[in-house]
Amino acid sequence: MTMTVLHLVANRWWTGSADPVIRLVQGLRQRGHTVLLGLVSGDRFEAKAREAGIEPVRGLSLEARVDPIGLARDVVRLRRLMRAEGVDLVHVHHSHDHWLGQLCRGRAALVRTFHNHRSVGLGWPARALYRRADAVIAVSRPVEERCLRAGVPAARLHRVGGVVPVERFAPAASAEAFRRELGLGPGPLVGSVARLAHNRGHEALIRGFGQLLATHPQARLLLVGKGEARGRLEALVSDLRLGDRVVFTGYRDADLPAVLQALDAFVLMGAGSDESCRAALEAMAAGRPVVARRVGALPDAVAHGTTGLLLEDDRPESVEAALRALLADPSRARAMGEAGLKRAREAFSPERHAGDVEAIYRGVLERRAP
Repeated sequence: MTMTVLHLVANRWWTGSADPVIRLVQGLRQRGHTVLLGLVSGDRFEAKAREAGIEPVRGLSLEARVDPIGLARDVVRLRRLMRAEGVDLVHVHHSHDHWLGQLCRGRAALVRTFHNHRSVGLGWPARALYRRADAVIAVSRPVEERCLRAGVPAARLHRVGGVVPVERFAPAASAEAFRRELGLGPGPLVGSVARLAHNRGHEALIRGFGQLLATHPQARLLLVGKGEARGRLEALVSDLRLGDRVVFTGYRDADLPAVLQALDAFVLMGAGSDESCRAALEAMAAGRPVVARRVGALPDAVAHGTTGLLLEDDRPESVEAALRALLADPSRARAMGEAGLKRAREAFSPERHAGDVEAIYRGVLERRAP
């Protein structure tokens, strides 16, 4: 049985829910379903959707700011769309589009994905809203636990891990060309891909890397990403006299596979707005061993000792010890990278992800059937 599904995403940025939603829409379409996407237009999320061959629903605002006229227009437009397209199920991803979906769903089923635990409200009226959803998807164990605290019935709660376009990152890109571009030389290369924000653990990574230089003086650290904390982190690098060892690459997109494949080890110290921790999944798909804190979905995504090393805390000494263990045993690190690629293909491919979500949809529609 094919379905008509409407995804509503009150997001305009290329962060958080954006990439997982595009992968899911593509995967569901490949499985034969009609899938529509409503988003906040005018920025990178819309551009990326179009690049992926997805034409967003026209005429929607989905802006979360208080705008009674815009809200009323969205309600009218969505109700018309639901009737015209015969939508079977509405899948929402943020608080604003969740309320809109509930208002406009009619006879359609409603599914909500929580992409991070902070978005799960514990008070009224959020709890009442969540109980009306036919199914709730959590991307990590902490999100799942908070959903239970918010009163989501356990029978309607599902945990579905992250998704990554594995073939895009599978080893093939020219890592050596990237190394030459930045003049990195042949020494060990450690890297992290994360927004440069105050809660992402860059300080511990930089300090731990500084300690690593005692045993690996030729090592370099790549910090990939942009954000409001860059100036503060650059000042820390300067204070620690690591200016010739730490490279801020800025935001990388088109050549990200080559960036990852140039690394000897990948590090992720904190979860962002997407607690499936997509950056670590991309590193695994690139065949890199992952060092990560036990945050978000990382304890489930990274198999400790098999695909990487999990840290119990964010002390620089812990970071240094994990990196030293990997760099001291390149064959073990390579084996971890190969195991990570195998796990990414088996557990985090778009086909697997779409199949898992499709099964939730079918269960919901079967329960609602007369």
